[in-house]
Amino acid sequence: MRDLIAAVDLGSNSFRLQVGRIVNDQIYPLDGLKDPVRLAAGLGPDKRLDIASQQRGVSALRRFNERLHDFAPERVRAVATNTLRVAKNAPDFLIRAEEALGFPIEVIAGREEARLIYIGVAHSLANPHRQQLVVDIGGGSTEFIVGKSFEPQLLESRYMGCVGYTMRFFPDGRIDKRNLKEAELTARRELQSIVGDYRDAGWEEAIGSSGTAKALAEVLEQNGLTAGGITRDGLEKLRELLLRAGNVDELRLAGLRGDRLPIFAGGFAIMSAIFKEFGVEQMNFADGALRLGVLYDLLGRYHHHDLRDATVEAFVNRYRVNQVQAQQVAETACHLLGQLAPETREEDNQDQRFLRWAAMLHEIGVSVAHSSYHKHSAYILAHADMPGFSRMDQGRLARLVLSHRGKLERVAGIDPGSIDWLLIACMRIAVVIHRARDKRGVPPIKLAREGRGFALDAPASWLHKLPLTAAALEEERRQWASVGRALYVRVTDTHAAAS
Repeated sequence: MRDLIAAVDLGSNSFRLQVGRIVNDQIYPLDGLKDPVRLAAGLGPDKRLDIASQQRGVSALRRFNERLHDFAPERVRAVATNTLRVAKNAPDFLIRAEEALGFPIEVIAGREEARLIYIGVAHSLANPHRQQLVVDIGGGSTEFIVGKSFEPQLLESRYMGCVGYTMRFFPDGRIDKRNLKEAELTARRELQSIVGDYRDAGWEEAIGSSGTAKALAEVLEQNGLTAGGITRDGLEKLRELLLRAGNVDELRLAGLRGDRLPIFAGGFAIMSAIFKEFGVEQMNFADGALRLGVLYDLLGRYHHHDLRDATVEAFVNRYRVNQVQAQQVAETACHLLGQLAPETREEDNQDQRFLRWAAMLHEIGVSVAHSSYHKHSAYILAHADMPGFSRMDQGRLARLVLSHRGKLERVAGIDPGSIDWLLIACMRIAVVIHRARDKRGVPPIKLAREGRGFALDAPASWLHKLPLTAAALEEERRQWASVGRALYVRVTDTHAAAS
């Protein structure tokens, strides 16, 4: 099992599991499962998932759990896409979903989904060093990427998918000139804001990935409408066949599988709009997509090429963070966390890494305004595109950064048993100690748990030289008391603190 990793894709149309074998830093697909859950079909006008769609999803994940039961947690990554980005009751569903799957599930942002799709596609191409336009029509969203040599250059996600468009424009299966034209025009309007940049970037080859592109390519080829791939002329011939049938139930097309039939019209309308708006003449299909991209991203984390580290470094540079100060706060915070939870001293411990990332980024909001900069920092981290980070990752970073100063009542809703309380304590104390920005290094203090709170032992000879720090620690004591947790500051002699 040591050479196996797995990706789970909770898509808006299908849930998929992909198991891959690692051989010489390459991933070879070994096993896969698919369940056409149609999660997006259960999303009502109130943006809430109905019970039936939730149950379909949970049942699929229970089946995946049987295949994954011998996998270590670090060898599985599960990601959720558009429907769970927009569903108001997604948090409730995710609790049940994680219990059924047995592994954490990350809801990823649209551009992060596009990045992972590109990684998967690029690793499945014979020549990834050409400039590619990659289009991935999913159940609830469509991703657009221009990239070259495994590096994406443009990333966009649009709220237009084959399930959503079918429900909106072809709810009863009927296909006529009017609703087909309306669907295409709606998709073209959605694309107008991005098409200029993509045409300016240019591409040598257009690539389609995932179910809609695969279905269209197979239908066009097997019905003699094209010599290979998806072409503009082939789509026009297929349009005539759709209109002649008048209803999806009357379609008799070779290569069109039964599970794809109910959402075929919506996917066709989106693809037709893309060809017209982007000026595409031919598009080839690539097997690699989100699941393969997740596997390669997971492989990179194994080999300590975690994109999240590069993203944090880029943000530090973009927002002109004082790196000496940020690094000083990070070192002290992680030192204190190691005292509270020795297991976090391991190099790859995720809690320690999140604390370090939060410390490196806690002052990015100063670039907006110094007043309430922690709020600006938290807002940026919650809403910016951060490659490698899921939405939940970003939410966690934002909470840690928001709580590093000021009122703790803002984050009082965090689960009382969450380790994030330890991270918050370490961050706040580190920021207090290094407020003078004087490069004093890791301080000679000890932090320990005391019931639901903390006890801080500080040498008298050290603390008495720092009256402002002593006063700030007294304010910290009051803040922790406001959320029902104690912070005891105990002044010790130098010998006792060192023993």
